[in-house]
Amino acid sequence: MEFVDRKIIFHGSNFTDFYLEQSTKAQEKIEFVLRIIRQVERVSKKFLSPMEGTDGLYEVRVEYSSSIYRIFCCFDEGNIVVLFNGFQKKTQKTPLKEIEKALRLKREYFELKKTQENEKRSNQKR
Repeated sequence: MEFVDRKIIFHGSNFTDFYLEQSTKAQEKIEFVLRIIRQVERVSKKFLSPMEGTDGLYEVRVEYSSSIYRIFCCFDEGNIVVLFNGFQKKTQKTPLKEIEKALRLKREYFELKKTQENEKRSNQKR
């Protein structure tokens, strides 16, 4: 097993709000899965899976007791994992509104990043 050192960041407060609503044991399981994503080069699809047809959106998969949790994320600059929103999965199919929310947050993240990079460049030219 090869190891890496990925950085995990949050965009907005959606993930944090979701995380704080969970029980201590569920939070520990979420942290365990995020630690695997942070450190293991080839993460099993049991823990991290690409969402088909979403252009780079991934689903972090967490199971604790009889509960299933999903956290949407994407990669930025190869080694940065950006967490967007999370939810407790109650049906077989992932709710479309959660996918749409994650895609909106992903677009927002990259637009904000681009604006910040442009501002930084224009400030360097002065």
